[in-house]
Amino acid sequence: QVQLVESGGGLVQAGGSLSLSCAASGRTFTIFPMGWFRQVPGKEREFVASITSSGSSTDYAESVKGRFTISRLNAKNTMYLQMNSLKPEDTAVYYCAARSWSRVPGNYDFWGQGTQVTVSS
Repeated sequence: QVQLVESGGGLVQAGGSLSLSCAASGRTFTIFPMGWFRQVPGKEREFVASITSSGSSTDYAESVKGRFTISRLNAKNTMYLQMNSLKPEDTAVYYCAARSWSRVPGNYDFWGQGTQVTVSS
C-alpha cells in the first residue's frame, strides 16, 4: 500500500502563487510515476500534471502549461506542484495520485485525500 498526503492548499488572489506537496509513505516511492489532478463539485476529476519515477519526464494539461511545475524529491518521498499566475478557474480540490504516468484518473492505484485551492478574482 501507498499512503499519500497533500498539503499546501489555501486561498490566494488571482495572479498569485501556491506550492502543493504530496508526501508518500508505504511501499517504495521512487519506483512510482505520479500525477496531480483536480476536481470541482459536479465535474469529473481533471488531469493537471504527471511525472515519471525518475522525474526525467513530465506532462501537463494545456490549461496549466507554462504556469505550473511538477517535480519530485525521491530522497524525501515527496512530490510537488508549484502553481504560478493562478486564475479563478484553477479553484478546485487538488489530489495527488500514484503508480501511473497517465492523464486518465482510472489508471492510478493510490490517491491522497485532496487539498483545497481557492483563487479569488
